Amino acid sequence: MSRTRFAAVLCSALFAAFAANAQDARQNKPGEFDFYVLALSWSPSYCEAGTERASSRAPDPQCGDRPYAFVVHGFWPQYERGFPEYCQVPAPRLIYHEWDRHGTCSGLAARAYFDVVRKARAVVKIPDDYLDLKAPLTVAPDAVEDAFVAANPGLSRGAIAVGCDNRRLREVRICMTKDLRFRDCDEVDRRACRREQLVMPPVRRAKSAARD
Repeated sequence: MSRTRFAAVLCSALFAAFAANAQDARQNKPGEFDFYVLALSWSPSYCEAGTERASSRAPDPQCGDRPYAFVVHGFWPQYERGFPEYCQVPAPRLIYHEWDRHGTCSGLAARAYFDVVRKARAVVKIPDDYLDLKAPLTVAPDAVEDAFVAANPGLSRGAIAVGCDNRRLREVRICMTKDLRFRDCDEVDRRACRREQLVMPPVRRAKSAARD
């Protein structure tokens, strides 16, 4: 390897190491973070995508007959840049993936963390148009954000981001302070879906209701 190439590789490695360390000096210390992200998954998109993958796994309880719409996907401590995860090693012997990866970073006990998740979900009002979607709906990400902003006083466009796959609305992420007030979050907002149009599959109907 030439000296020039060796120097370039070394600089790249040093830069990568610096970038990792520069993310946040508090990395993975329980309770030391800046805000939360509440991720609300559009359940019909999740289940439709799972069907397309033709997974051999056992059926997901979320994808049965119950008419799930927006459901809590996660409630994640965040830094202004990046995020902590797996803050307690080894993690407590609990079945919750969300607790192992994210909840341990909140600094709260498991029961208290899930209590806060429920309170955070209760803070957010789902726009009426998305409560009981009976047919596929084509939407623009900006229109979804506007609908949430209109339904939730104090929520700004800078505090919400729509996530998507190649054609479906996948989830809505909303940023909150530790005391569950809406707040802007530049990094989360920058990662929002940039597609012009998305599909929201309809809420699933119970089989008995479908026959009626």
